[in-house]
Amino acid sequence: MTHAFLWVPFTLVAALGQVLRNGAQAGLTARIGTLGATQVRFVFGFPFAVLFLCAALLVTGARLPALTGAALGWVALGAVAQIAGTALMLVVMQARSFGVAYAYIKTEPVLVALLGVFLLGDMLAPLAWVAIALVTLGVVLASTRPGDIGRLLGEARPVLIGTAGGACFGLSAIAFRGSIDSLPEGGFVLRSLTMLVLSLGLQTLMLGVWLALRDRAAFLGSVREWRTSIGAGFLGALASAGWFIAFSLTNAANVRTLGLVEMPIAALLSRRISGKWLAPHEGFGFALIMGGVALLLAAHSA
Repeated sequence: MTHAFLWVPFTLVAALGQVLRNGAQAGLTARIGTLGATQVRFVFGFPFAVLFLCAALLVTGARLPALTGAALGWVALGAVAQIAGTALMLVVMQARSFGVAYAYIKTEPVLVALLGVFLLGDMLAPLAWVAIALVTLGVVLASTRPGDIGRLLGEARPVLIGTAGGACFGLSAIAFRGSIDSLPEGGFVLRSLTMLVLSLGLQTLMLGVWLALRDRAAFLGSVREWRTSIGAGFLGALASAGWFIAFSLTNAANVRTLGLVEMPIAALLSRRISGKWLAPHEGFGFALIMGGVALLLAAHSA
Protein backbone atom coordinates (compact mmCIF):
# COMPACT_ATOMS: atom_id res chain seq x y z
CA MET A 1 0.00 0.00 0.00
CA THR A 2 1.36 3.43 -0.96
CA HIS A 3 1.77 6.17 1.61
CA ALA A 4 -1.01 8.13 -0.15
CA PHE A 5 -3.57 5.53 0.98
CA LEU A 6 -2.07 4.71 4.38
CA TRP A 7 -4.84 6.74 6.03
CA VAL A 8 -7.45 4.23 4.80
CA PRO A 9 -6.62 1.25 7.10
CA PHE A 10 -6.20 3.57 10.11
CA THR A 11 -9.63 5.07 9.41
CA LEU A 12 -11.22 1.64 9.05
CA VAL A 13 -9.68 0.50 12.36
CA ALA A 14 -11.01 3.69 13.97
CA ALA A 15 -14.51 3.12 12.58
CA LEU A 16 -14.60 -0.50 13.76
CA GLY A 17 -13.26 0.47 17.18
CA GLN A 18 -15.92 3.17 17.45
CA VAL A 19 -18.72 0.73 16.61
CA LEU A 20 -17.51 -1.69 19.28
CA ARG A 21 -17.03 1.12 21.80
CA ASN A 22 -20.56 2.38 21.14
CA GLY A 23 -21.84 -1.12 21.82
CA ALA A 24 -19.99 -1.26 25.13
CA GLN A 25 -21.24 2.22 26.06
CA ALA A 26 -24.81 1.28 25.21
CA GLY A 27 -24.65 -1.51 27.77
CA LEU A 28 -23.25 0.89 30.34
CA THR A 29 -25.94 3.50 29.69
CA ALA A 30 -28.65 1.14 30.89
CA ARG A 31 -26.80 0.67 34.21
CA ILE A 32 -25.12 3.99 35.03
CA GLY A 33 -26.89 6.56 32.87
CA THR A 34 -25.96 8.55 29.78
CA LEU A 35 -23.41 10.88 31.39
CA GLY A 36 -21.68 8.07 33.24
CA ALA A 37 -21.35 6.03 30.06
CA THR A 38 -20.22 9.03 28.00
CA GLN A 39 -17.33 10.02 30.25
CA VAL A 40 -15.90 6.49 30.07
CA ARG A 41 -14.44 7.17 26.60
CA PHE A 42 -12.33 9.97 28.08
CA VAL A 43 -11.58 9.00 31.67
CA PHE A 44 -10.93 5.30 31.01
CA GLY A 45 -9.47 5.90 27.56
CA PHE A 46 -6.72 8.24 28.77
CA PRO A 47 -4.50 5.57 30.43
CA PHE A 48 -4.59 3.46 27.26
CA ALA A 49 -3.60 6.46 25.14
CA VAL A 50 -0.60 6.94 27.44
CA LEU A 51 0.31 3.27 26.98
CA PHE A 52 0.06 3.61 23.19
CA LEU A 53 2.39 6.61 23.27
CA CYS A 54 4.89 4.85 25.55
CA ALA A 55 4.89 1.84 23.22
CA ALA A 56 5.57 4.09 20.22
CA LEU A 57 8.47 5.75 22.03
CA LEU A 58 9.89 2.37 23.01
CA VAL A 59 9.61 0.88 19.53
CA THR A 60 10.98 3.89 17.64
CA GLY A 61 13.56 4.99 20.19
CA ALA A 62 12.52 8.56 19.45
CA ARG A 63 11.85 11.34 21.90
CA LEU A 64 8.65 13.26 22.47
CA PRO A 65 8.17 16.01 19.89
CA ALA A 66 8.62 19.58 21.14
CA LEU A 67 5.30 21.25 21.83
CA THR A 68 4.42 24.59 20.28
CA GLY A 69 1.89 27.22 21.30
CA ALA A 70 -0.05 26.59 18.10
CA ALA A 71 -0.23 22.85 18.78
CA LEU A 72 -1.46 23.41 22.34
CA GLY A 73 -4.04 25.93 21.17
CA TRP A 74 -5.39 23.60 18.47
CA VAL A 75 -5.58 20.57 20.77
CA ALA A 76 -7.37 22.58 23.49
CA LEU A 77 -9.89 23.80 20.91
CA GLY A 78 -10.44 20.25 19.69
CA ALA A 79 -10.90 18.88 23.21
CA VAL A 80 -13.50 21.50 24.12
CA ALA A 81 -15.30 21.23 20.77
CA GLN A 82 -15.58 17.43 21.08
CA ILE A 83 -17.11 17.67 24.55
CA ALA A 84 -19.50 20.38 23.33
CA GLY A 85 -20.50 18.22 20.36
CA THR A 86 -21.20 15.27 22.67
CA ALA A 87 -23.36 17.46 24.93
CA LEU A 88 -25.36 18.84 21.99
CA MET A 89 -25.80 15.32 20.59
CA LEU A 90 -27.29 14.17 23.89
CA VAL A 91 -29.65 17.17 23.94
CA VAL A 92 -31.01 16.51 20.46
CA MET A 93 -31.30 12.77 21.13
CA GLN A 94 -33.52 13.55 24.12
CA ALA A 95 -35.77 15.68 21.90
CA ARG A 96 -35.88 13.43 18.84
CA SER A 97 -35.56 9.78 17.87
CA PHE A 98 -32.05 8.37 17.57
CA GLY A 99 -32.24 8.16 13.78
CA VAL A 100 -33.31 11.77 13.29
CA ALA A 101 -30.70 13.00 15.79
CA TYR A 102 -28.00 10.91 14.10
CA ALA A 103 -28.89 12.42 10.72
CA TYR A 104 -28.37 15.92 12.14
CA ILE A 105 -25.03 15.04 13.71
CA LYS A 106 -23.68 13.24 10.65
CA THR A 107 -23.84 16.37 8.52
CA GLU A 108 -20.32 16.52 9.98
CA PRO A 109 -18.34 15.55 6.80
CA VAL A 110 -19.75 18.51 4.87
CA LEU A 111 -18.97 20.84 7.76
CA VAL A 112 -15.49 19.34 8.18
CA ALA A 113 -14.76 19.95 4.51
CA LEU A 114 -15.90 23.57 4.71
CA LEU A 115 -14.02 24.25 7.97
CA GLY A 116 -10.92 22.58 6.55
CA VAL A 117 -10.88 24.97 3.61
CA PHE A 118 -11.33 28.07 5.76
CA LEU A 119 -9.17 27.15 8.78
CA LEU A 120 -6.39 24.97 7.34
CA GLY A 121 -6.53 25.58 3.59
CA ASP A 122 -7.27 21.88 2.97
CA MET A 123 -8.58 21.92 -0.59
CA LEU A 124 -10.56 19.00 -2.01
CA ALA A 125 -11.02 17.83 -5.59
CA PRO A 126 -14.51 18.38 -7.10
CA LEU A 127 -15.11 14.60 -7.12
CA ALA A 128 -14.37 14.50 -3.39
CA TRP A 129 -17.10 17.09 -2.75
CA VAL A 130 -19.55 14.92 -4.72
CA ALA A 131 -18.48 11.90 -2.64
CA ILE A 132 -19.01 13.78 0.62
CA ALA A 133 -22.48 14.91 -0.45
CA LEU A 134 -23.41 11.39 -1.55
CA VAL A 135 -22.23 9.80 1.71
CA THR A 136 -24.07 12.42 3.77
CA LEU A 137 -27.28 11.80 1.82
CA GLY A 138 -26.83 8.08 2.40
CA VAL A 139 -26.50 8.64 6.14
CA VAL A 140 -29.70 10.71 6.23
CA LEU A 141 -31.65 8.06 4.29
CA ALA A 142 -30.26 5.09 6.24
CA SER A 143 -30.77 6.59 9.69
CA THR A 144 -34.23 8.09 9.14
CA ARG A 145 -37.47 6.24 8.54
CA PRO A 146 -39.35 7.43 5.43
CA GLY A 147 -42.04 9.01 7.58
CA ASP A 148 -39.45 10.99 9.53
CA ILE A 149 -37.70 12.60 6.55
CA GLY A 150 -39.98 15.63 6.72
CA ARG A 151 -39.17 16.07 10.40
CA LEU A 152 -35.52 16.79 9.65
CA LEU A 153 -36.38 20.36 8.69
CA GLY A 154 -39.71 20.57 10.47
CA GLU A 155 -38.61 22.39 13.62
CA ALA A 156 -35.90 25.00 13.93
CA ARG A 157 -34.56 24.14 17.40
CA PRO A 158 -33.60 20.47 16.81
CA VAL A 159 -32.15 21.40 13.41
CA LEU A 160 -29.99 24.15 14.92
CA ILE A 161 -28.86 22.06 17.91
CA GLY A 162 -28.13 18.98 15.81
CA THR A 163 -26.25 20.90 13.15
CA ALA A 164 -24.33 22.78 15.86
CA GLY A 165 -23.36 19.40 17.33
CA GLY A 166 -22.14 18.22 13.94
CA ALA A 167 -20.21 21.48 13.54
CA CYS A 168 -18.54 20.98 16.93
CA PHE A 169 -17.47 17.44 16.01
CA GLY A 170 -16.24 18.79 12.67
CA LEU A 171 -14.33 21.58 14.37
CA SER A 172 -12.71 19.07 16.73
CA ALA A 173 -11.50 17.00 13.76
CA ILE A 174 -10.02 20.09 12.10
CA ALA A 175 -8.43 21.23 15.35
CA PHE A 176 -6.86 17.84 16.04
CA ARG A 177 -5.40 17.77 12.52
CA GLY A 178 -4.13 21.31 13.05
CA SER A 179 -2.49 20.34 16.33
CA ILE A 180 -0.66 17.39 14.75
CA ASP A 181 0.53 19.50 11.82
CA SER A 182 1.77 22.19 14.23
CA LEU A 183 4.36 19.88 15.80
CA PRO A 184 7.73 20.60 14.15
CA GLU A 185 9.30 17.16 14.57
CA GLY A 186 8.62 13.43 14.93
CA GLY A 187 7.03 10.76 12.77
CA PHE A 188 3.33 10.89 12.01
CA VAL A 189 2.45 8.16 14.53
CA LEU A 190 4.39 9.80 17.35
CA ARG A 191 2.98 13.25 16.66
CA SER A 192 -0.55 11.85 16.48
CA LEU A 193 -0.31 9.89 19.74
CA THR A 194 1.25 12.86 21.54
CA MET A 195 -1.72 15.04 20.63
CA LEU A 196 -4.13 12.22 21.52
CA VAL A 197 -2.68 11.99 25.03
CA LEU A 198 -2.89 15.76 25.49
CA SER A 199 -6.48 15.93 24.23
CA LEU A 200 -7.71 13.05 26.38
CA GLY A 201 -5.79 14.45 29.35
CA LEU A 202 -7.54 17.81 28.98
CA GLN A 203 -10.94 16.17 28.51
CA THR A 204 -10.42 13.89 31.51
CA LEU A 205 -9.50 16.92 33.64
CA MET A 206 -12.49 18.96 32.50
CA LEU A 207 -14.97 16.12 32.91
CA GLY A 208 -13.40 15.08 36.22
CA VAL A 209 -13.96 18.55 37.68
CA TRP A 210 -17.51 18.64 36.30
CA LEU A 211 -18.42 15.23 37.67
CA ALA A 212 -16.84 15.99 41.05
CA LEU A 213 -18.94 19.13 41.37
CA ARG A 214 -22.18 18.12 39.67
CA ASP A 215 -22.61 14.36 39.32
CA ARG A 216 -20.35 12.16 41.42
CA ALA A 217 -22.80 9.28 41.06
CA ALA A 218 -22.04 9.06 37.33
CA PHE A 219 -18.32 8.62 37.93
CA LEU A 220 -18.80 6.21 40.84
CA GLY A 221 -21.15 4.17 38.65
CA SER A 222 -18.44 3.74 36.00
CA VAL A 223 -16.01 2.67 38.72
CA ARG A 224 -18.48 0.02 39.92
CA GLU A 225 -18.77 -1.23 36.34
CA TRP A 226 -15.00 -1.13 35.92
CA ARG A 227 -14.71 -4.27 33.79
CA THR A 228 -16.99 -2.95 31.05
CA SER A 229 -15.66 0.58 31.51
CA ILE A 230 -12.08 -0.56 30.95
CA GLY A 231 -13.12 -2.38 27.77
CA ALA A 232 -15.00 0.66 26.49
CA GLY A 233 -12.06 2.90 27.41
CA PHE A 234 -9.62 0.71 25.49
CA LEU A 235 -11.85 0.62 22.41
CA GLY A 236 -12.36 4.37 22.63
CA ALA A 237 -8.61 5.00 22.85
CA LEU A 238 -7.98 2.60 19.95
CA ALA A 239 -10.58 4.35 17.80
CA SER A 240 -9.21 7.79 18.70
CA ALA A 241 -5.66 6.69 17.90
CA GLY A 242 -6.87 5.57 14.48
CA TRP A 243 -8.64 8.89 13.86
CA PHE A 244 -5.64 10.96 14.93
CA ILE A 245 -3.13 8.99 12.85
CA ALA A 246 -5.43 9.21 9.83
CA PHE A 247 -5.77 12.99 10.38
CA SER A 248 -1.98 13.26 10.17
CA LEU A 249 -1.98 11.62 6.73
CA THR A 250 -4.83 13.32 4.84
CA ASN A 251 -7.56 15.95 5.04
CA ALA A 252 -9.93 15.53 7.96
CA ALA A 253 -12.87 15.55 5.52
CA ASN A 254 -11.54 12.43 3.81
CA VAL A 255 -11.17 10.67 7.16
CA ARG A 256 -14.59 11.57 8.53
CA THR A 257 -16.31 10.69 5.25
CA LEU A 258 -14.69 7.26 4.99
CA GLY A 259 -15.34 6.82 8.72
CA LEU A 260 -19.07 6.69 8.01
CA VAL A 261 -18.61 3.08 6.94
CA GLU A 262 -19.25 2.59 10.66
CA MET A 263 -22.96 2.63 9.80
CA PRO A 264 -22.92 -0.44 7.50
CA ILE A 265 -20.50 -2.15 9.91
CA ALA A 266 -22.85 -1.53 12.83
CA ALA A 267 -25.81 -2.72 10.75
CA LEU A 268 -24.06 -5.95 9.80
CA LEU A 269 -23.15 -6.65 13.43
CA SER A 270 -26.71 -5.90 14.50
CA ARG A 271 -28.04 -8.19 11.78
CA ARG A 272 -25.79 -10.99 13.00
CA ILE A 273 -26.90 -10.51 16.62
CA SER A 274 -30.61 -9.82 16.16
CA GLY A 275 -31.28 -11.71 12.92
CA LYS A 276 -33.30 -8.76 11.55
CA TRP A 277 -32.99 -7.82 7.88
CA LEU A 278 -32.27 -4.28 6.77
CA ALA A 279 -35.24 -2.08 5.93
CA PRO A 280 -35.35 -0.88 2.28
CA HIS A 281 -34.42 2.69 3.20
CA GLU A 282 -31.43 1.42 5.18
CA GLY A 283 -30.20 -0.72 2.31
CA PHE A 284 -30.52 2.17 -0.15
CA GLY A 285 -28.78 4.55 2.23
CA PHE A 286 -25.91 2.12 2.81
CA ALA A 287 -25.55 1.65 -0.96
CA LEU A 288 -25.17 5.42 -1.32
CA ILE A 289 -22.60 5.48 1.49
CA MET A 290 -20.49 2.78 -0.12
CA GLY A 291 -20.81 4.44 -3.53
CA GLY A 292 -19.69 7.73 -2.02
CA VAL A 293 -16.74 6.02 -0.36
CA ALA A 294 -15.71 4.52 -3.72
CA LEU A 295 -15.88 7.98 -5.30
CA LEU A 296 -13.82 9.42 -2.44
CA LEU A 297 -11.06 6.87 -2.98
CA ALA A 298 -11.18 7.47 -6.72
CA ALA A 299 -10.83 11.22 -6.14
CA HIS A 300 -7.91 10.60 -3.81
CA SER A 301 -6.09 8.49 -6.40
CA ALA A 302 -6.61 10.94 -9.25
